[in-house]
Amino acid sequence: MARADVDAEFGGLPAAPYSRRIIADDFFDDDGKAKRTGTVWTASAHVITAVIGSGVLSLPWSTAQLGWIAGPGTLIVFAVITYYTSVLLTDCYRSDDAVTGKRNYTYTEAVESYLGRRQVWFCGLCQYVNLVGTAIGYTITASISAAALYKANCFHKNGHSADCTVYTTMYMVVFGISQIFFSQLPNLSQMAWLSILAAVMSFSYSTIGVGLALAQTISGPTRKTTIGGTQIGVDVSSPAQKIWLTLQALGNIAFAYSYSMVLIEIQDTVKAPPAENKTMRKANLMGVSTTTAFYMLCGCLGYSAFGNAAPGNMLTGFGFYEPFWLIDFANVCIVVHLVGAYQVYCQPIYAAVEKWAAARWPSSDFVVRQYPVAGGKFNFNMFRLVWRTAFVIVSTVLAISLPFFNDILGLLGALGFWPLTVYFPVEMYISQSKVKKYSKKWVALQSLSFVCFVVTVAVAVASVEGITLSLKNYVPFKTKM
Repeated sequence: MARADVDAEFGGLPAAPYSRRIIADDFFDDDGKAKRTGTVWTASAHVITAVIGSGVLSLPWSTAQLGWIAGPGTLIVFAVITYYTSVLLTDCYRSDDAVTGKRNYTYTEAVESYLGRRQVWFCGLCQYVNLVGTAIGYTITASISAAALYKANCFHKNGHSADCTVYTTMYMVVFGISQIFFSQLPNLSQMAWLSILAAVMSFSYSTIGVGLALAQTISGPTRKTTIGGTQIGVDVSSPAQKIWLTLQALGNIAFAYSYSMVLIEIQDTVKAPPAENKTMRKANLMGVSTTTAFYMLCGCLGYSAFGNAAPGNMLTGFGFYEPFWLIDFANVCIVVHLVGAYQVYCQPIYAAVEKWAAARWPSSDFVVRQYPVAGGKFNFNMFRLVWRTAFVIVSTVLAISLPFFNDILGLLGALGFWPLTVYFPVEMYISQSKVKKYSKKWVALQSLSFVCFVVTVAVAVASVEGITLSLKNYVPFKTKM
């Protein structure tokens, strides 16, 4: 049995006065928490679950806006940036030393350790706004896929010209109810099975989408495609609209790669030795390279099948009608995947609020008391029940209020890309490695950050413009698909 005397830091709180001398062994880690059991495979499953989400469904539309050169090129550029900055962020899990340093349990704790409290507020705002937005976006996407099940069967029975429109509100409510149940799982470590299932589902529906697009491309007839994407005067009404659509496409691709805001939480599930950052580097490479391969296939084959008329959602825009049972299965996979992905993204929000409440009311049974259930395998907590249920209800209501798929994805991609994927990892790396100001490396890193900032601002403006236009003809709580 491996044993080592360490100073434990309970719940990520400062070492004093909460620390005491403990022994790390086969049952507890060096911070006094239960032994972590995550591996490269479970971490990769979490990464794939977080990365391959609703964003993959918009890639044919995004490629249609950008064209054959800029579309695949943009996917590769975002993949390289995401992997590089995720490696920088992975090294920030422990402060001072990659093996024995203080653990940072959350993204904001890592920022505080390297950049100080002044940056924490900005980081927390960016992270939690993006996480809440992602929960809303996933609720919208899951409801669209659930509604597509009804529509696929309706079209099969009554013909492709039949009126099969359906309200999506009911499906959002059902998805929200399922999330209330799954939200009671205490933490990400106890959700490995859900992430593995979700990862399998994401592979399944991505593969089905790629297969259907390939079959459509081979059998034809296919729609018109161009080197530069949608054409002004033919597919879009003006140069201004072309610019807005191009920027929204960039936002959708940025959203498709976003997972930095949960990377530290995923890394906190990984066992050691080897050092957690070494394991996560492999998991990041496996996750990003795998998803990029699927993204290239989905985007390029989807564009070749649908041309400039590619739907905003690959599997629910009904570019495909048959075989209806396969489309049904793909949409079931999407819903199951998003059930798991929703929880992966919401765990940091849950943990932050529950940690704050425990520090604020340490003697309250309602807040801190744990009731063992299922033979002690899980703990039940009243505050967790009330708070997480309330969060799911609020996010579901907001999703019902703003059901704009592509515009919401673009805005979420903009809000999360520069600050969380690029700025903070770069700044923490500079602080950690003591990169000299105005050195070649410093200039290169700051240039990368600045370019990504410009892209983020432009995409955010375009997405807000798209939401504004959508709101002109929107009737609240009566969205049809």
